[in-house]
Amino acid sequence: MHRLRILACCIAMSLTLNACAQSSTPAQPVASAEPARTTPSQAGTLQLRPIASGLDHPWAVAVLPGGDFLVTERPGRLRRIAANGTVSAPITGVPAVFAQGQGGLLDVVLDPDFAANKRIWLSFAEPGEGDTAGTAVATATLGDAALSDVHVIYRQLPKLEGGNHFGSRIAFDGKGHVFISQGERNERAMAQDLEVLQGKLVRLNIDGTQPSDNPFASGVGVRRAIWSYGHRNMQGMAVDPRTGTVWQSEHGPRGGDELNLPQAGRNYGWPVITHGINYSGLKIPEAEGKAKAGMEPPHHFWEKSPALSGMAFFVDRPGHPWNNSLLLGALADRNLIRLTLDGDKIVSEERLLGDLGKRIRDVRVGADSKVYVLTDEDDGQLLELVPPTAAP
Repeated sequence: MHRLRILACCIAMSLTLNACAQSSTPAQPVASAEPARTTPSQAGTLQLRPIASGLDHPWAVAVLPGGDFLVTERPGRLRRIAANGTVSAPITGVPAVFAQGQGGLLDVVLDPDFAANKRIWLSFAEPGEGDTAGTAVATATLGDAALSDVHVIYRQLPKLEGGNHFGSRIAFDGKGHVFISQGERNERAMAQDLEVLQGKLVRLNIDGTQPSDNPFASGVGVRRAIWSYGHRNMQGMAVDPRTGTVWQSEHGPRGGDELNLPQAGRNYGWPVITHGINYSGLKIPEAEGKAKAGMEPPHHFWEKSPALSGMAFFVDRPGHPWNNSLLLGALADRNLIRLTLDGDKIVSEERLLGDLGKRIRDVRVGADSKVYVLTDEDDGQLLELVPPTAAP
């Protein structure tokens, strides 16, 4: 009888542990069952349709020809999501990632010649020796369920310990070059050191070689891939289709998020000039103020940090109430920021999707003027946002 009691207790404990394990299992990505709804904006009512949910901290979305999507999940998974929300199993062949802290699988973009070559670009935190890691970029050919011809074309060196400030976004200038944004890995002084790649915006040829007209291409004691430097943590970047100008957003520390239009060879000041302070509330030790000769002030900044992430231009749509806008995801402020532009000048700001209460990690604009948004959560979502076609 005593043995039977022990056996019954063991069985009950096993069932309890199994139930607990099942209850703590992360949500699996599926087509969203949530109904479409409306949300307000200055230009009129927006239509918001959840496409897929259960994504594990999704980081970037790319819109495929035909209406499907590629979505990265930070732990290292790449998924294909159909327009109806059907979510694929993880696509195989993705490079190994350093999925710690802010590290993991980050950006995904389509090659400029994707229609012909089916090539995609991925940025990620690449593991190194021991507990080190650094931002890297790989290209690959997209198949139905797997990647092939995977080649790492860029590695941030040296690799460092820690899980902060990897960036990273990828953008093409339409002139045969690719720009790669990254962070200074929370090593502030490295952003000013031209012998390392931390805190630098990098410019490469599409084939991964280094352009002969990069600003430091013929220098000694510098990394020749560098385009601009003095950056903190660049998690948003896009090329303005109207002008071909690269725009880049970066996190400040406690305050001081920035928008920059980075020019060749220019120093954007971090950590010497900043509008932010340390998270402790104390002054940044290296900071000398908000401006200094020889360093570029931000094109636009926020004294209170919204924690900027992905960004996309909504332009070349004459008559549309959102025409000539820049959209930016905000993590800390949990909304989508819309900046109205007059050329490069920012003339107004609107906050959208605040009623969701979710961290907005990425935003992309489709050819049909629909906007696609990712929420960075344990149960992350891919959302379709339909702007009004006429002002109220």
